[in-house]
Amino acid sequence: MRIQSLNTWVVAFLVTSAECAKLLTIPSVACQNNRGDRYNVERIESITVDTRFATSVDKDGQILIPPTLSQFAETFRNDVAPLVGRKLRLDPLGAWWGTRTIFQALALNGYLPHGSMTDSPGWGSRGVMLDIGRHYYPPEFLVEMCSYLSIWKQNQFHLHINDNLFINFDLYTDKQMRELYSAFRLSSTSPALAGLASPANESYTHAQFEWIQRQCAARGVTIIPEIDAPAHALAITKWKPELALSGNPSMLNISHPGTIPTLKTLWKTFLPWFHTKTVHLGADEYNTTMVSQYNKLVDELYHFVSQSNKKARIWGTFPPSKGGKYTKDVVIQHWAPYEDNAYFDFIKKGYKVLNSDFLFYISSKWHGYFGQTLNKTLIFGGNPEGGAFAPHIFDAKNATNNPPRDSPGVMGYIAAQWSDYGPSASTYLEVYYAWRDGLPALADKAWGGNLSEAEYNSILEKVIANIPGQNLDRRVKSKTDLILDYRFSDARASKSKLVRDTSGNGYDAVNHNCKIRRSEVLVSSRCYLETPLSSKGRDYTLSFWVYPESRRHGELFSGPDSALHLGYGTSPNVTLVSGNHAYSLNYSLPTNIWTHVDLSARGGSTFLKVFEKNAAKTMEFLAEVKPNGVMGSNGVMTIWRPIAIEAPLRRIGRGFVGKMRSISLRGTA
Repeated sequence: MRIQSLNTWVVAFLVTSAECAKLLTIPSVACQNNRGDRYNVERIESITVDTRFATSVDKDGQILIPPTLSQFAETFRNDVAPLVGRKLRLDPLGAWWGTRTIFQALALNGYLPHGSMTDSPGWGSRGVMLDIGRHYYPPEFLVEMCSYLSIWKQNQFHLHINDNLFINFDLYTDKQMRELYSAFRLSSTSPALAGLASPANESYTHAQFEWIQRQCAARGVTIIPEIDAPAHALAITKWKPELALSGNPSMLNISHPGTIPTLKTLWKTFLPWFHTKTVHLGADEYNTTMVSQYNKLVDELYHFVSQSNKKARIWGTFPPSKGGKYTKDVVIQHWAPYEDNAYFDFIKKGYKVLNSDFLFYISSKWHGYFGQTLNKTLIFGGNPEGGAFAPHIFDAKNATNNPPRDSPGVMGYIAAQWSDYGPSASTYLEVYYAWRDGLPALADKAWGGNLSEAEYNSILEKVIANIPGQNLDRRVKSKTDLILDYRFSDARASKSKLVRDTSGNGYDAVNHNCKIRRSEVLVSSRCYLETPLSSKGRDYTLSFWVYPESRRHGELFSGPDSALHLGYGTSPNVTLVSGNHAYSLNYSLPTNIWTHVDLSARGGSTFLKVFEKNAAKTMEFLAEVKPNGVMGSNGVMTIWRPIAIEAPLRRIGRGFVGKMRSISLRGTA
């Protein structure tokens, strides 16, 4: 296996002639010189890195901490070990993106086709943007997302670090505006920025952000950080109220003498954190009467960050036709055709443009215009001249608004997902599911691949099931549909620290001081059971019998992604908690009586079913969405939407007082 460049790789493969004409991976790769035989996975003995290039790094990409070729090879060795059944010998050229093709081919077929191929991207920037300003995402989730992005050869993960909920001037008083949810997610110890990071327990320390970047870099993914200003800046004006634009606290007053120096202080503090050649200045949706001040801010901030050898991007907001006069060295991230015409306003005038058109915007949970998943029909048929979408297409209906496919003014594509309704509208894993089935198709087109929709659908699930370095689906291995089964009937259970799993999977639980008698476990605030599992993703049914002996609130089940509570806060109702946000039912379990309960997830919905007095009652957990003016929604609105919450499995009991029996988990609902 010889791979000769970090950006373009040429490899001699040892499957059939038809398979070699186009290797079915995501993205797809053309294959030539087939000899008609195959090289089975069990024959692979080693991964060889040419010693001349072992310490080589990719200096052309965005990452300032690129792994060496040897480090990429080591990651590839770990990734492929489950496929070949052992760790291969690593000999001191594998280009990282080439290994993703090899890995997928092995995962799909168990062998490689004989032939040769050149595998290189059609566009340099490929990835996604996530709004972490209006929704906190744990560092571990962001790292798992990088593993997911990497398998599809996505090389950029744009993080929108600060933002606030939409301000509806017809609904809110000035006080209400200033109290809206907002966040700035980077937490510096610098006295100059004391009080900026908010919420304090949902922001990233330098060490955490460093870890995120390095873990993502190890898989070829660059974190592109965005500090958004002068609009979307409520978190900044809460910190420094004097900088707010009169009448709109979410905007900075650029004319205030302290505004630009304050932003420079932010960038001076955080630029050393960022291991990327490119940062994002935000700079979108500002006051249309202050275009000249906007131009000054963009130019000053661009030149400020360039002194640290960084390039910069901004959102397309004021094109030259609307008074925009800022440096052409800044890259324009086009997003809305009503803000600009990417081709005529920017590319034809010498600007570089990154395509983030809102045709592929996702707004978590609900939106009057944007979708909640990527539109696969548009991906496979979004070229107005026929065929699939590609990053040079800014208008899916009018081809005259699109530059040529090989236009040097098109940098690539970034698919954006926004948390318009704040942190409680969705869980962080729902964000993954919004991209899960569509982003790989977009990745194929952004790489320059030509998979048909039928080809894509035929291999997607198998590739996803084998993606290394993540478990975003929260899969649990099981021999049958029955994943775990605790009956508490073993005669030794009352004396042993282990509770036997009778499913056949061996997921025995550890008993931490709970008493077991008559096939029941007695739970109190001083005891709990600990299982070897963490969470189970969709679909599932968690069944149990429960006998609460008091109204005392406590956890029935808990795990890293969620918890099921018998009452929560001031409410006595059954509640699921995910990401510190509570989703309650209008139902509380009766005390001093046995109730049979099923907690289940089907697709994007979560249900609780109780069996009382020979009757079954099914209730759905819902998320409250309040648009309040987003995309023209008028008045005070409340929309209840389904929410998908993983089964909490790490602990059984903890604070809850009562008895439980017959606990089982199935992989269907």
